[in-house]
Amino acid sequence: MAIKKIHYTTNFVKKWKKLSRAEKNRYQQRIKLFKQDPFNQPLKTHKLKGRLSNYWSFSLDYQQRVIFAFKNNNQVIFYNFGSHQIYR
Repeated sequence: MAIKKIHYTTNFVKKWKKLSRAEKNRYQQRIKLFKQDPFNQPLKTHKLKGRLSNYWSFSLDYQQRVIFAFKNNNQVIFYNFGSHQIYR
């Protein structure tokens, strides 16, 4: 299943703008991989539990994660990204 459209929350966009150009380039490669196949093994996509049970997460790199939700079969909403602290 390929993702055709990614929607971004205001919070996500604000944090994205603060990244360096190198970080953005590196993360854009992972987002491109996510769009091709959100369950590609290197992304480590998984369903969250507890109060975040309506959301999913995937890895941008060893420390950074994206919290997202499926809007429908080919659209997602990116809510937040950061270290494991974003789960709190």
